[in-house]
Amino acid sequence: MDSLITAAAQALATGDPLGALKRVALRDDPPALALRGIAMAQLGEFVRAKALLKSAARAFRPREAVARARCVVAEAEIALAARDLTFPAKALVAARTTLEAHGDSANAAHARNVEVRRLLLIGHLEEARRKLAGFDPTPLPPALRAAHELAVAGIAIRSLQTRDARAALARAEESAHRANIPALTAEVENATLALTTPAARLIARGDERSLLLADVEALLASKTLVVDACRHVVRRGGIGVPLASRPILFALARALGEAWPEDVSRKSLIASAFRAKHADDSHRARLRVEIGRLRAEVGELADIRATEKGFELVPLRANDVVVLAPPVDERHGALLAFLADGEAWSSSALAIALGSSPRTVQRALEQLAATGKVRSFGRGRALRWMIPQVPGFPTNLLLPGLLPTG
Repeated sequence: MDSLITAAAQALATGDPLGALKRVALRDDPPALALRGIAMAQLGEFVRAKALLKSAARAFRPREAVARARCVVAEAEIALAARDLTFPAKALVAARTTLEAHGDSANAAHARNVEVRRLLLIGHLEEARRKLAGFDPTPLPPALRAAHELAVAGIAIRSLQTRDARAALARAEESAHRANIPALTAEVENATLALTTPAARLIARGDERSLLLADVEALLASKTLVVDACRHVVRRGGIGVPLASRPILFALARALGEAWPEDVSRKSLIASAFRAKHADDSHRARLRVEIGRLRAEVGELADIRATEKGFELVPLRANDVVVLAPPVDERHGALLAFLADGEAWSSSALAIALGSSPRTVQRALEQLAATGKVRSFGRGRALRWMIPQVPGFPTNLLLPGLLPTG
């Protein structure tokens, strides 16, 4: 490897893409193409970066397996940064395996970290945790060590383990300081804000207040009966009754939880559950049926009793009932939470992350765009969606829909 290639690689490692380009901008040999691609990615030119890396991978000879694998890892990281979740995960796994087999432990660790970050983005916490289980980051250089600790912190934050998250972020901050890369330091600082940003709202006895992530963790570990509108679960301690697939039952549970310890009129419950402006006998009959179903579902946690006016929630082995709601009550709150990371997303990537159909996501985006809550740019397959940063709104690490179910 010649001196210019070495110097360009060192510049990239210290977060100086312009310095790297000065050395290899006019060269078209495979190593130079790869370094130019990485430099363009660091500058945010993802389309050009992807093209350069593909050219480099094709230009490397078949026996240069390690170089090809490094290009694949770089492509995968660019795809992640561009929120292109269609990048083949198997290709990244194969590249990491190749790097491990050839003793390139640093780049193999980087590939593993890219895998984990992608899994975190789409909410596969257990798989992400397995990827990092037993992995020792000690031998890694400071920049990779910081990236590893950021991934560990991301898992801890989404798992509501704030103590572990703080410890991982402290280690990430120390490693980022040693690496002396401003962009990495800024990423650690941004991740740390997740612990001081409102993650949910507590609704109880007619009052409402914001909760930090640590407050949410403490609440879900307590004996309080929680109607969790972030995950559509009714829970107490380690016991949870999921109602995400039963929207009518959850709407009834939330209405009863918000009113507790008072009862709720039948008219109000019909309006909450069935969205009916005028209740008739058929609505009242249906309400009795749905209340019976809800009583059967949550029977281990609470009873639902009929009153003269309507129905009331009676917790079992709990002294309090609260509703845990997202920071912003919005029909498309989960979609907005993804967009709130400030990145440009395609509708297909959002569909993958949300586990929904592309058409459903497209309709939601069009509705949000009509009210000015999101904006789009580009055309065709290059169409992307963004949202301005909203103070106090959770980042993708705090997505309400990704809170653990217990």
